[in-house]
Amino acid sequence: RHHTLKQHKNKNTKETKPMGPLHGIKVIEFAALGPCPMAAMILADLGAEVVRIERKPAPGAKPASDLFDPKIDILNRSRRVVTLDLKKPEGLAAAKQLVAGADILVEGYRPGVMERIGLGPDTCLEANPRLVYGRMTGWGQSGPLAHAAGHDINYLSLSGALHAIGEPGGKPVVPLNLVADCGGGAMLLVVGVLAALTEARSSGQGQVVDAAMTDGSALLMTMMYTLKAMGQWTQQRGSNLLDGGAHFYDTYRCADGKYISIGPIEPQFYALFLQKTGLADPDFSQQWDRARWPELKTRLAAHLQGRTRDEWCALLEGTDACVAPVLDMDEAPEHPHNRARGTFIEVGGVTQPAPAPRFSRSMPAQPRPPVVGATGEDVLADWGFTPAEIDGLRAAGAI
Repeated sequence: RHHTLKQHKNKNTKETKPMGPLHGIKVIEFAALGPCPMAAMILADLGAEVVRIERKPAPGAKPASDLFDPKIDILNRSRRVVTLDLKKPEGLAAAKQLVAGADILVEGYRPGVMERIGLGPDTCLEANPRLVYGRMTGWGQSGPLAHAAGHDINYLSLSGALHAIGEPGGKPVVPLNLVADCGGGAMLLVVGVLAALTEARSSGQGQVVDAAMTDGSALLMTMMYTLKAMGQWTQQRGSNLLDGGAHFYDTYRCADGKYISIGPIEPQFYALFLQKTGLADPDFSQQWDRARWPELKTRLAAHLQGRTRDEWCALLEGTDACVAPVLDMDEAPEHPHNRARGTFIEVGGVTQPAPAPRFSRSMPAQPRPPVVGATGEDVLADWGFTPAEIDGLRAAGAI
């Protein structure tokens, strides 16, 4: 199925209608938690038509997506929703019919769950040979841990990344769920399904994409493994160039209790940092003497407590000294740079990150708020279901 990605002109205003680079791509998402909805959100942000299939919950139970407030769950923005009872033959048949019309399927269940439902890769690829079938798991589709439960922190542990993050002599520090769920999971699932979609357009054949958060977390550690192989990274937390060990790559508390981050690694940037902060002490000229890093860090910390965060930023931000304020989630959307870029937007009264990255021609449309409580009959009609078929699903209690 070849889609022509082209810009449409509004006949009245002659302005380009926003439609991202994935305009025309159809995606089926099976509702799950964490990285799978984030991947679907990114695909929708980039212009794909994403339909989320919610499984009809048992009486008194909530669907997995309702663990978060469905009205403001940003990860579920810009999707249409169909609620199906997949335990009923009619609901399962409807799901297969939707999959047959899709380019991409993404699911985030444990290995074997989709097969037990009756929507495994063999079944779906038989119905739609060009389908890209994206599978998001923590441990992967194979391996000794494949069927065990887990979360971001567990998958991150196996990559070597969690061990490397923290203060000297302290315990490993959890980097939110940014690494395994978001970077190693959602982002690499998106990369995988788009790569497979590109290949399918030349081969005419779909395939399964096995995206495991353990694999993705390990891949994100490539630079650290490179430095270790070069003998420039030790197993001691907080003693290396990029883990806060260097006095010139860390965060520092200011006079008002707020923090700045500094990172002038290059000699010319480091020299500018010293000059602008008034550090004329010749000891600081020994930038790469690792034995002196702890001492220089202590002295630099004392020096930077002499002014408030905003005073330091007035002096240093926007220069090549590589300094930025450490902003909280109320401050970040109001920062002048983020405001100028439109890095944050408001959708349905909720402040949230804007779609990224940017495109020179194929600008995505403004995200839409999450859909709540939809049966999806309108979606079914748009995807080719006849009125009689929809009536039959309703009569069977499948929607």
